[in-house]
Amino acid sequence: MVLRAVVLLVCLISGFTGFAQETEAKKTTRPDIPGNFLVELGLNLKNGVVPPNFQKGFWGSRTINFYYQYPIRIRKSNFSFVPGIGLSLERWKFTNNYTLPNRPEADGSFPLVLASTIYPGTIKRSQLVNNYLEMPVEFRYDSKPEDMARSLSVVVGGRVGVLYDSFTKVDYTVDGDNKSMKDKQWHGLNQIRYGLYGRFGISGFSVFMYYNLSPMFQTNKGPDYSDMNSVTMGISINGF
Repeated sequence: MVLRAVVLLVCLISGFTGFAQETEAKKTTRPDIPGNFLVELGLNLKNGVVPPNFQKGFWGSRTINFYYQYPIRIRKSNFSFVPGIGLSLERWKFTNNYTLPNRPEADGSFPLVLASTIYPGTIKRSQLVNNYLEMPVEFRYDSKPEDMARSLSVVVGGRVGVLYDSFTKVDYTVDGDNKSMKDKQWHGLNQIRYGLYGRFGISGFSVFMYYNLSPMFQTNKGPDYSDMNSVTMGISINGF
């Protein structure tokens, strides 16, 4: 899954840089790609009205983001406008062995159910995985824009994402044999998400927070008709 995501990101970046880069011949011994790459590692937190059985693991519920960004400095100031494109790979681990069902209820909703009611044997792990294609847009302040390796950076912005892949994954054992089942479908999830973002740090290392404004599930489609959303907090590594 991660390999396919990286391949998709490389294809997107190739098209993005091809459009953004001027057609100017340069003599160089290595590819001259404008912009920078951002990698983020974060923990997912529940927010809003949370379904009673949505009990997540702390370390097991995490996100890894890969973004290509193209900073556009505003004149010669310390401020930049930074559009980008990338992938957000989100994982939720259930600690109570619940999962989303294979098919909706009669009203079209997807309630949380015990994984043991779907899969035989002893349940070992249950997860929900959501992968998004995202477009972040940021406004960035750099204390030393001419020396980014020593610059203090403050970033505010927003992100819009499209859910391109989603599945539940349940690991279990039957008669001593380890098995793993994936159920790849939308499960009533919102296929568009958007939120606000902030980052603060020095050089290429920062802490960030992403506040998801959109509910995780579509109206009346999620567990207990919940309007739960999420917050992700973690660290960023920015390669200039």
